[in-house]
Amino acid sequence: MTTQTHAGTWQLGDLTVNRIGLGAMRLTGSAPFGLGTPADRDRSIAVLRRAADLGVNHIDTAAFYFSPTLSANELINRALAPYPDDLVIATKVWAGRDPSGEWVWATPPQLRGQVEENLRQLGRDHLDVVNLRIPRSARTASIAEHFGALADLREAGLVRHLGLSNATPAHLAEAQAIAPVVCVQNAYAVGASSGEQEFLRACGEQGIAYVPFFAIAGAGRERGAVAAEQESVLAVARAHGATPAQVRLAWTLRQGPHVLAIPGTGDPDHLAENVAAGRLRLSDEDLARLSLTPRD
Repeated sequence: MTTQTHAGTWQLGDLTVNRIGLGAMRLTGSAPFGLGTPADRDRSIAVLRRAADLGVNHIDTAAFYFSPTLSANELINRALAPYPDDLVIATKVWAGRDPSGEWVWATPPQLRGQVEENLRQLGRDHLDVVNLRIPRSARTASIAEHFGALADLREAGLVRHLGLSNATPAHLAEAQAIAPVVCVQNAYAVGASSGEQEFLRACGEQGIAYVPFFAIAGAGRERGAVAAEQESVLAVARAHGATPAQVRLAWTLRQGPHVLAIPGTGDPDHLAENVAAGRLRLSDEDLARLSLTPRD
């Protein structure tokens, strides 16, 4: 029995997704990229199958989500293929890692190879959504060549929809002039900056999904929620008999109907708690209290 109807749905182009999805980064270990305790393969597969049972039909992944022994894409393939008709898998390119784990950044012509790598690992003939993962070094640079290369792959039928990750409003405007953008995936959590809050609202006005990452981890980013939790979050959690992670996810969903959550976990119990956060209704008083939370 799914609980996803409580959180609602959104359209990624012509694809309908439930607003609570799953980030695949942590399926390969307690910390990504082989930096933490290795994951158990069977447990990660069980998490993915449990997610499908709970109504999760939006999975965020990348070919560079791998540890020395596990690949997120290949786990998804093993767990869920043949894929349900309503499953939407979003991946990311531009960023990449070589077999030794070192980071590499693709040139525009190399993006096709990254797309094909995702296709091979996932066992698909096209990708539902491909996000152009913009490096921090390109924060103020043009992305036209890279996004144009993805637009060409979309025209060729290898990609269905395009999005941006780690983007600015200027990046979005530049991309939209080349091809439609269905989502923006940025770091966003309780205590987000006013500039990022305005970007979130602007995406909603354009009908573009805003997909926060690190919504639970905050400043812990790839390491997870490692810092002491903010007292404002703890107070709201106590009032609702919820976990701090559930409060952070419920707050995320309250930012607008176009906001999608993609919490990552390799723990079946945490997965169920994350999905259940869609039933948590925060009051205006709760939101006011959380608005005073300092940035992580």
